[in-house]
Amino acid sequence: MKVVVLGGYGNFGARISRALAGSPGIELLVAGRDAQRATAFASSLGAAASGVRIDVQAADLAGTLRGLGVELVIHTAGPFQNQDYRVPQAVATAGAHYIDLADGRRFVCGVPAALDAAFRSASRTAVSGASTVPALSSAVVDHLAAGWQGVRSIDICIAPAQGASRGEATLAGVLAYCGEPIRVWQEGGWVEMPGWADPVKVEFARMKPRRGALCDIPDLELFPARYVGVQSVMFRAALEVGLAQRAFAFLAFMRRAGLLPAPQRLAPLLHSAGGVFDALGTALGGMVVRVEGTDAQGRPARRAWHIAADDNHGPEIPCMAAILLARRLANGDSALPVGAHACMSLLALPEFEPEFARWGMVTDVVEEAPITVAGHGAPAI
Repeated sequence: MKVVVLGGYGNFGARISRALAGSPGIELLVAGRDAQRATAFASSLGAAASGVRIDVQAADLAGTLRGLGVELVIHTAGPFQNQDYRVPQAVATAGAHYIDLADGRRFVCGVPAALDAAFRSASRTAVSGASTVPALSSAVVDHLAAGWQGVRSIDICIAPAQGASRGEATLAGVLAYCGEPIRVWQEGGWVEMPGWADPVKVEFARMKPRRGALCDIPDLELFPARYVGVQSVMFRAALEVGLAQRAFAFLAFMRRAGLLPAPQRLAPLLHSAGGVFDALGTALGGMVVRVEGTDAQGRPARRAWHIAADDNHGPEIPCMAAILLARRLANGDSALPVGAHACMSLLALPEFEPEFARWGMVTDVVEEAPITVAGHGAPAI
């Protein structure tokens, strides 16, 4: 299978390219707007990869993909928060499969309605959000609540290592909703809460507690529909250095006050200045997913899944779902559904475990006492 990775020498694209280069059944094309960089990076991967210039904004993107004989496109060129669907539309027109690492809420949630007909017509699969969210997060919730009578609340927090590599596009995507009102499912109804404001303490199994703040991701919209009866869904990000977390809270305040209308414009500056805090942090990052509900015997239950990623390997996690799905397609897996889908129910948690082991990541499942904050749907964290 000929696979092209758009943004294939970028922060996440390079990781996916390294993982897929030399994989059985895959002929890899590393793609980007800079042909020299694409070719140089592909050369470092060996004979199984080659570089090619592809501009995703080009009018004849479908023709370019068709001319290259591409069978699968992995789109890593974010941020996706303000992207339209011209890239996946071109992929469908070219008759190829499509996978992206999008975490933009509107982008991922809108994929089925916008693209399903085109990919069904081409008898191909499109998968959006093949990343930490919602691919891994939904696999974890499914695993934790397996056999339960119902899920009442879901609480997720990602805690990156300060020393891990940071992509400017990722930072721009995060800043896009800093201080913006975000629709969140709480106590069985929709409420609005400001992004990155009002951080709260979050406990982790193998890391010190951190303060996490609300982020806008697809899970906030997808999970209330997926887990019928759930009363609260929350997602937070917890930076390792408290000063950095407070800086984001300040930016959120500035935006809410009308003093900073477009924080994402600060992405290049903050990306270059981020290293200032590195001496205050470590190489250890992680994630926790907590679910509370009713177990198989009808008793209140609360369970948490933790992952700890040391040695600055945390950025490998967002790449794992796309790597696993690409290998399945290359192996002729016919179980992936035709049409366009958000990446839920396509991967089970055990499928990720060899990738966790590859990078020395440690996971824990912890049974916790059910605790519900009085007067609120979300559990204490």
